[in-house]
Amino acid sequence: MGVQVPGSQQNAVKLTNEEILRYSRHLIMPEVAMEGQLKLKKARVLCIGAGGLGSPLTLYLAAAGVGTLGMVDFDVVDFSNLQRQVIHGTSDVGRSKLASARDRLKEVNPTVTVIPFETRLTSANALGILKDFDIVADGTDNFPTRYLVNDACVMLRKPNVYASIFRFDGQASVFAIEGGPCYRCLYSEPPPPGLVPSCAEGGVLGILPGLVGVIQASEVIKLILGRGQSLAGRLLLIDALAMKFREVKLRRNPECPVCGDNPSIRELIDYEQFCGIRGQEQAPELSVPEIEPSEVKQLMDAGEPFVLVDVREPHEWEICNLGGQLIPLSQLPSRVHELSSADEIVVMCRSGMRSARAVDFLRQAGFRKVKNLRGGILGWSSQVDPSVPRY
Repeated sequence: MGVQVPGSQQNAVKLTNEEILRYSRHLIMPEVAMEGQLKLKKARVLCIGAGGLGSPLTLYLAAAGVGTLGMVDFDVVDFSNLQRQVIHGTSDVGRSKLASARDRLKEVNPTVTVIPFETRLTSANALGILKDFDIVADGTDNFPTRYLVNDACVMLRKPNVYASIFRFDGQASVFAIEGGPCYRCLYSEPPPPGLVPSCAEGGVLGILPGLVGVIQASEVIKLILGRGQSLAGRLLLIDALAMKFREVKLRRNPECPVCGDNPSIRELIDYEQFCGIRGQEQAPELSVPEIEPSEVKQLMDAGEPFVLVDVREPHEWEICNLGGQLIPLSQLPSRVHELSSADEIVVMCRSGMRSARAVDFLRQAGFRKVKNLRGGILGWSSQVDPSVPRY
């Protein structure tokens, strides 16, 4: 399926001599040639996210000569991004990701028009942002935005080139092609909040976004050219640790609430509520007692007796720790006997989320003198001891 461009626009666009030289390796391929390169130049692709997947995706689309690249992101470059987000450099830390990406893309190919949308994609603005683009490439890392992008693409009849990554694993497919499945046909409902850890909690191999992002870019270019077989109707599963690729056949669900025969969802909804996330981030603060890092420091300095329990994983402990007792969250139910309900207990993790779940579990098990270290070891680093590494 190629991107349809009105004939008047098609005839008006030409390649300059410099562009002919730049794209010469494309032009001598019969599958691309002049006609295909002009399609690339006229194409308008919207990339959601300027991070791990967005980096190789936009770099290669710009280099290939896609004429207009829209980019949606609202984050700034952090040191922890540089391990995988290769569009950004050390000197970009602290800058807007869109500003950093735009400068890099212009260096790669100054003929490309980059349209930045420095905003969070929401139900209120998604249709307005997506409507002027031919193809949408989703490189987001959270479920609410994935469902939002999917539904908006189905409603606007825009191809949704999807990819996701986690640790050593990746996925890629093409959704919302006419007659083909959408993301909801694959995942009718999101997983329970907190069940699937984010890359910030679980990590991601720095090379993996490059591998999966290039696959994503390949699918975009094939759609523009109208060549080859797209991943529509197929989910590509990538295991980089074993370096194995396999695929799962997908079919459109006729009862899908968005792309089915009788869709029940005809307008964009509240996707944070749909994914059970609205209010979830604040829930631990509301449901479990907490203690500030500065208060814990005072207890330590005063020699007050308390038990510090770290529910992170051993490899996180090796990065940095405050001492105490290491009991990973997954092991807490089987090791709860190692703790005494008579002791004052402070539970900590990286950011305070896993430890809040641990405190909730311990309180249900009968522990009353237990508190959550607000902000985790990141809070300790920012409020008490900046020498403790952040990760």
